[in-house]
Amino acid sequence: MRARKDNRSPSELRGIFGANLKALSQAYPSVSELSRQLGINRTQFNRYLSGESFPRPDVLARICAFFGLDARILLEPVTDLSSRADPLTGPVLAEYLGRGAVNVPSSEFPSGFYRFSRRSFIDQEQFVVGVVWVFRNGRATYIKGFEARDAMRAQGLPSTAANRSFLGLVMQQDEGIAALVSRRGSMTFSFNFLHRASSFENNYWVGYVARTMHELSSTQRVTRMVYEYLGPDVQSALPAARTSGFVPETALLPMHRRHLRPEVEFL
Repeated sequence: MRARKDNRSPSELRGIFGANLKALSQAYPSVSELSRQLGINRTQFNRYLSGESFPRPDVLARICAFFGLDARILLEPVTDLSSRADPLTGPVLAEYLGRGAVNVPSSEFPSGFYRFSRRSFIDQEQFVVGVVWVFRNGRATYIKGFEARDAMRAQGLPSTAANRSFLGLVMQQDEGIAALVSRRGSMTFSFNFLHRASSFENNYWVGYVARTMHELSSTQRVTRMVYEYLGPDVQSALPAARTSGFVPETALLPMHRRHLRPEVEFL
């Protein structure tokens, strides 16, 4: 079957491409930053934006790969494309959520291992201590870890590594870092907010975690949480990993207890 011939003029196609590139650029702080990440001269990039010229095939391929699109970016409005881009950074939400979901500064939240602690959601007399790994892949920052075996057993769930694992997307906020975290298969979600706390080594983040569930009088859905940066070396995380699980308040590390303030109701 012969493909339908596109009768639009080169100037019309350049206009479509320029408009699409403008829409995609909204997720970035500046055109200069975006052109730098793409490896394209700023003056030439402006010509693409204004519809004055098309990119060379190799440059077009680079642009498509960067945004997770295909060559239809030359022919169709970006909002109509079947894109492989993450919904958060796609054209619909780019101006709202997209900017926070990409390029989280490592100075604000470095990659590596963190020890965390929070009050247990299922046993108010216990606290959960664990280790997570923050890593970057492309423009995105992720957080990965495993729920405590005791917590899984208390909920009557299998405690295999596959069932315990969780993964989340880290996003930059005006006053800190947020993360949307889920267990495998979208079984459960939690929302995390953290901001850097004043400390001698500047290695603590404090905030709260909220889990998505219906209201129950016997359990808590929001509680304070503290993250302690352990560094990028797995050896530095092993001692903390060995102590993961449920612990009483008396077993919390002093700085963790200070930031969690168990005696003060969370508001």
